[in-house]
Amino acid sequence: MAETVVPVTHEPTPEETHLRHHFATPEQQMDAATLGMWTFLITEVLFFGGMFAGYAVYRGMYPDAFASTSRYMNLVLGGTNTAVLICSSLTMALSVRAAQLSKRRDLILFLILTMIFGTIFLVIKGFEYHDKWVEQLVPGFNFRYDEAIQYAHNAQILFFLYFAMTGMHALHMVVGLGLLTFLLVQANRRVFHANYFAPVEMIGLYWHFVDIVWIFLFPLLYLIGQNR
Repeated sequence: MAETVVPVTHEPTPEETHLRHHFATPEQQMDAATLGMWTFLITEVLFFGGMFAGYAVYRGMYPDAFASTSRYMNLVLGGTNTAVLICSSLTMALSVRAAQLSKRRDLILFLILTMIFGTIFLVIKGFEYHDKWVEQLVPGFNFRYDEAIQYAHNAQILFFLYFAMTGMHALHMVVGLGLLTFLLVQANRRVFHANYFAPVEMIGLYWHFVDIVWIFLFPLLYLIGQNR
């Protein structure tokens, strides 16, 4: 049975909006939260941007060596993870919408689904890392490369970037799962409703950002050079 949405028929009280003392209105509090989150995400763009810039420079310097590494990238696992994250973005968006409509059960369901997709992503990434370890493709740990000898050293740069960029992305995923756990606990306590859903929306923005980063990582690390 669909959950009934109870319309707001009165001016929300400070308790209902969780209004902090240093804000005059709920709208001002929401604007401040949104500005703060976007400012944080801009710093994250700068952080990942440095790694993307490093990747672009070295790929331009050693295109043949980097292209030779493409056969060691598992397209099936990478593509599966891309689909998983796209699904997680959908369920995260539905979580925000459920909170806005005071649909507590839907909110809990979509948060759980988002966490399941995030966990699947990390498990698949763990299998990928294990394969790279078995194939001795972890830079600095008895690295062995079976392609042309002149590519070995420069290819190691690409694998370093692979572990650095996907590792930092995975770390952000772990943080995101922790934040979703917090939302799930709060949702179970009936904290979120039509008058107060800012944490769900802000953490949703963070989750979408992490997903977008992967959308850039996948073609750069897995697809470029596949036809060479």
